[in-house]
Amino acid sequence: MKGIIIMDAFPSINEILEILNEIAEEIPGEFFRRLNKGIILLPDYKLHKNSKDPNKLYVMGEYNSDITGRQIRIYYGSFKKVYHDMPLEILKVKLKDVLLHEFTHHLESLAGENNLEIKDATALAKYMENDF
Repeated sequence: MKGIIIMDAFPSINEILEILNEIAEEIPGEFFRRLNKGIILLPDYKLHKNSKDPNKLYVMGEYNSDITGRQIRIYYGSFKKVYHDMPLEILKVKLKDVLLHEFTHHLESLAGENNLEIKDATALAKYMENDF
């Protein structure tokens, strides 16, 4: 049966890992160049350092580049908190969006660009203007 699958419970971390692996397999191999620390799924949730109550700002994923290498981190706990009642097909789209967003940071970093960082900073500034 095609259509939206309603979840009885949020998928386990292993189920989310499987979904992320499926998404990663669709990404061209060249995108992984110099991503030597790979993609990691962390069990935690992470709040942005500027998060405000009651509209908390969760970090869904992040790209990290330091002297030891480059890595994409996805926060299972953040997805669970934000998308706990989403249909599975929508959750898969959200996971793909975040993973591709972080890959864009990676590719821009390799190219010496920062357009997405500017766009993210603009979105954060808009969030900070809101009085919750």
